Amino acid sequence: MLSESDRKRAAQLLITAEAERTPVVQLSKTWPDITIEDAYAIQNEVVQHKIASGAKVIGHKIGLTSKAMQQSSQIDEPDYGHLFDYMMLGDGAKVEHANYCVARVELELAFVLGKPLKGPGIGLLDVLRATEYIVPSIEIIDARVQNPRKIFDTVADNAAASGIVTGGRPVGPNEVDLRWVGGIMYRNSEIEETGLAAGVLGHPAMGIAWLANKVGRFGVTLEPGHIMLSGSFIRPVWANKGDTLHADFGRLGSVAVQFV
Repeated sequence: MLSESDRKRAAQLLITAEAERTPVVQLSKTWPDITIEDAYAIQNEVVQHKIASGAKVIGHKIGLTSKAMQQSSQIDEPDYGHLFDYMMLGDGAKVEHANYCVARVELELAFVLGKPLKGPGIGLLDVLRATEYIVPSIEIIDARVQNPRKIFDTVADNAAASGIVTGGRPVGPNEVDLRWVGGIMYRNSEIEETGLAAGVLGHPAMGIAWLANKVGRFGVTLEPGHIMLSGSFIRPVWANKGDTLHADFGRLGSVAVQFV
């Protein structure tokens, strides 16, 4: 495991990389002995820095929950990161491409909790009972660490969280069979990726259950009103300057974002 000073140094590297829009060398190269515990501790250092700077935590994201995402990242286990208020964007938002190091987008379902969730022992039905509604979303992901990344790099980098665009039609947790919610990601009117929400651990709510059980070990509760991104069921799609990314969720509507 890394020393406390090394963890703080790694966190500062990530903070600087985000501010300067320049990815840093993989932490797993700089510190070959880094562990998952180190990586989450580094993430927490960055989170505390953002909170001290005025940002507010509004939820979490779960990443690498589908085979498509694990294969594209060459990482075989889920991870999680924190969502902040400044990441929230409205449907159709125009965002500055220059604000990101390596902008890409994912298509996923966002769960908004009506009741608290705290692991261990959280299962599918617990998540559905605690969920107020689910809404279509596009997640903007970024890489503050150079490729190829290991799980330690991704975790330390707040699971690549950078932006959330929500839209379409919110639905109750039992209003539709969430496994069969489909998504089509267009870039400039061309289909780039398609998928089904069942690609996320068999059911997107299982991503939320995994998160509740994971953070429950640290005494953390998923709070009512918080947004939980359950994980992408497509591979990431590149977002270049001038691109419009449009996610079609069928009967749940659509959501879009443009990079300018």
